[in-house]
Amino acid sequence: MTSELIRQKLKLLPDSSGVYMMLDENGAIIYVGKAKNLKNRVRQYFQNSVTKTEKTMLLVEKICDFKYIVTANEIEALVLENNLIKEHKPYYNILLKDDKSYPYIKVNLKEDFPRVEMVRRLKADGSKYFGPYMIGLTAKSTLDLIHAVFPVRSCAGNLAKPSKRECLNYHIGRCLAPCTRRVSKEEYREVIKKVISFLSGQDKEAREILERKLSEAVAAEEFERAIVYRDNLELMDKIVRKQNINLPKDYNLDIFAYASNGMYGVINYTVVRAGKVMGSENMPISEAGDAQDILSSFIMQFYQKNPVVAEEILLNTELPFMEELKSYLTGLKGGRLNVMAPRGGARGQLVQLSYNNAVENLQKTAERIATKESLTRGAVEQLKELLSLADTPYRMECYDISNISGTDKVASMVVFVNGEPHHELYRRFRIKSFEGADDFRSMREVLSRRVNELKAGKDVSFSARPDLIIVDGGKGQLSSAKEILGDTGIELCGLAKREEEVFRPDDSYPKILPRDSLALKLLQRIRDEAHRFAITYHRKLRADRMTRSRLKNIPGVGDKYAAALLRYFKKPENIAAASTEEIEKVEGFGRERAQKVYDYFHKEDPDEI
Repeated sequence: MTSELIRQKLKLLPDSSGVYMMLDENGAIIYVGKAKNLKNRVRQYFQNSVTKTEKTMLLVEKICDFKYIVTANEIEALVLENNLIKEHKPYYNILLKDDKSYPYIKVNLKEDFPRVEMVRRLKADGSKYFGPYMIGLTAKSTLDLIHAVFPVRSCAGNLAKPSKRECLNYHIGRCLAPCTRRVSKEEYREVIKKVISFLSGQDKEAREILERKLSEAVAAEEFERAIVYRDNLELMDKIVRKQNINLPKDYNLDIFAYASNGMYGVINYTVVRAGKVMGSENMPISEAGDAQDILSSFIMQFYQKNPVVAEEILLNTELPFMEELKSYLTGLKGGRLNVMAPRGGARGQLVQLSYNNAVENLQKTAERIATKESLTRGAVEQLKELLSLADTPYRMECYDISNISGTDKVASMVVFVNGEPHHELYRRFRIKSFEGADDFRSMREVLSRRVNELKAGKDVSFSARPDLIIVDGGKGQLSSAKEILGDTGIELCGLAKREEEVFRPDDSYPKILPRDSLALKLLQRIRDEAHRFAITYHRKLRADRMTRSRLKNIPGVGDKYAAALLRYFKKPENIAAASTEEIEKVEGFGRERAQKVYDYFHKEDPDEI
C-alpha cells in the first residue's frame, strides 16, 4: 500500500527529465532509474493498472521513500543514472563485474615493422584493432593462425638496433626477421596488409597458403607440421560454419537481446565482424525493471569496460533513450555509429538469432540464479526471522581476534552484503592499547575504533552502518561488544564454535538454529572467513617480526633498518638477491651499511632468514 508520504511526493514531481532513487525503510538506495518525464515514470511504480514484472513488484514492496535529481537534458540523465548505480550499487540494479572485458588483436601501424598481438585495452595510438574475440573463437587461436600463415614477428623486442642473428621463427618460416634487416620496411608492410585483410574478413588467400603448406608438409612427411596446418584450416571452417545468414562483408555489428521470465533474465551479446559471426555470450540478469531499462543500463556499463568498435549496435527492443544512447556511444567511439532495433532483413534475422540464444539459455540461468539467491539473499531473509531481527541484515560485519600468547595481536573485519563477501571492504586491525593476551579487551578496542570510524565517515569500509555485527565467540565476547556498541542501534550476535550456538544480547539462552538451515550456514561462512582473514594477517606479522629479528644479526642493522629493508624489498629473498647499489636506495642506508647487508647474504654460511 502506498504511504501518505509517497502520495504527497508524487504530486510534487516535475515533468522534466532526471534520475530517481528508490529508498528502503533504512533510507538506503535500492534502485536507481532514469526518466524523460519524472512525474509519469515514477508514478507508474505505484499504479496498480500498470503491468509489472515479478521482480519489479518485489522492489515496489520494499520502497518506503524516493528522491530524484532533475537533469538539464536526457543524455545527462542517462549518464547520471550509470554513475549513481556504480557509486551506490543498489540491490535491484544491474552491476557488471569490473573484470568483464574481452581480448582484441592489435596491429600497431606506427611501428616500422608492426607486431600483431593480443590486448584487452584499446588506446588511441594509431593502431588497428580487431575483435572482440569470445568463447569458441579465441584471440589466441586466431593469433596462432596468423603466425602459421603470415611470416610477421611475434617478439616484443626493440628493433632500433639490428640483431646479428635470426631467431628460430625465421628458420622455420614463421618470421621474415626484420630484426636483422633481412626484409625491407616496404616488403614487410605488404605482408601486414595481408594480415589486416585477413582480419577484415578476406580469408581466401590465407586458406590457399595453408592448403599449400599442408600439402608440402605431407609430401615431406613432416606430419607434426601437417597437423598444425590441418587444425588451422579447421579453425577457418569453424568461422564459416557459424554463419546461418549470408551477410555483406561490411557488417560490423554488436547485437544485444534480452529475454526474461519476469523474475530472471538473460542478455545475449553477439559479435559480427566483416560479415562473420565471431562469437556469442549469454549473461544472467536478476535485477528489477522493464526490458528497456535493463538493456539500456547494461549497454552503458558494458561500453565503459569495453571499447566501441562496431559500426552498428542492434537491439531486440526499442529504447526510450535510443537517440541519447546513440549520441553518448558515438562520443565514446569518436566516429560513426548507429543504434537500432531492426524488424526485418539480415539485421532482423541476426537479432532474432541473438534473442533465440537468450531464450534457450534462460531456463538454465534461472535455476542457477535461484540456487545462488537461496544461498545468499534467501539466507539473509531467513536469518532475520530466526534471530528475530528488526530489519533485514543486508550488510553484516564479522570480527575475529588472533594472537599467540599475546604477541602480534590482530583482528579482522569481513563484510558480507546481501549474503555475499565484499573483499574490497575487508579491514585488518593491530591491537595497540595493551600488552598481553585478552580477547575481550581486544574486541572492545576494535569495535571502539569501528564506531569512531562510522561517525567520522572517511573510510568507505567504515562509512556504511552495518545492520548486524557478528563476533566469533559466546556470551563473554558478546558482552564486550555490547558494552561498546551501546545505543548505536546496531544488531549484534555471537557464534560459539563448539556447538554452533548463536547468542543474542538480551536472551538468557542461546538460539540453536537448525543444522541444515541456510541462515546457520551463512553465519558459519562469515565466521570462518573472518577467522581465515585474521589468521592470515597474524601469520604475516609474525613472519615479518621473526625476519626482522634475524636481520638484526647484521652489523649496523637494528629494528628500524630491518623494518625499512622489509618495506622496500617485501621478502627476505629479495634482499638476498639485491646488489649493494639497490640496497643503498633503502631509506637511511648509505654505502657502508648497504655493503654490510650485501656481505651478510653472500658469506659462505649466512644465518637462516
